[in-house]
Amino acid sequence: MRIAIIGEYSPQFEPHQKTNEALRHSATALNSDIESDWISTSALSEQIKASYSAFWIAPGSPYHDMPATLDLIRFCRTEGIPCFGTCGGFQHMVIEYARNCLGIADADHAEYDPYASRLIVSRLACSLVGREMEITLAPGSKTAQIYQKEKVREQYYCNFGVNPTFTQALSGGAFRPVGSDAEGEIRVMEISEHPFFIGTLYVPQARSTPDQPHPLVTAFIDAAHKNKNS
Repeated sequence: MRIAIIGEYSPQFEPHQKTNEALRHSATALNSDIESDWISTSALSEQIKASYSAFWIAPGSPYHDMPATLDLIRFCRTEGIPCFGTCGGFQHMVIEYARNCLGIADADHAEYDPYASRLIVSRLACSLVGREMEITLAPGSKTAQIYQKEKVREQYYCNFGVNPTFTQALSGGAFRPVGSDAEGEIRVMEISEHPFFIGTLYVPQARSTPDQPHPLVTAFIDAAHKNKNS
């Protein structure tokens, strides 16, 4: 069973190391034999789409090829392919949805163009790199069911987040906010009816350990298995 990790891999970037480790922790807990490959956004293709059971859009943007990344996310969203976005991955899931489902064709990311007219993802007033904060999850959401609780603490590694100006626009669709911080800022979004389409601004892999694999990573691998066997 093959999982693709989409991003510009750097062994010196801690969230990338933590992504590999978290996959191993959860695979071991599930007694699952998985193969995970890092794939640069510049190498995405139709063959890549057909070769993997699930896709993890990793931290570490800007990506080499933003359009290809958004195209892959759209493929996962529309075809029911498990897709997990953390940090930069989450931000790009938001942009894809805004462009293709909310009619905001020029939705953009401040990391690529800080002067764009429709910055769905903007620079945070205060950097969240290295910070650990509490998130409140929506009762009954898939994410809350995975955690089996509605209050969680997670670690961040980002300087960008959802522009609060667009919170209302993002709240009425299928890909909806289900997790927020104490100020009400969006930190988790999901499509509840999708096999697995969840994005988190935080990096859950940072809190995964061999003894306590992260529940979101475990649920992602489980969804990948179900997709492979369907």
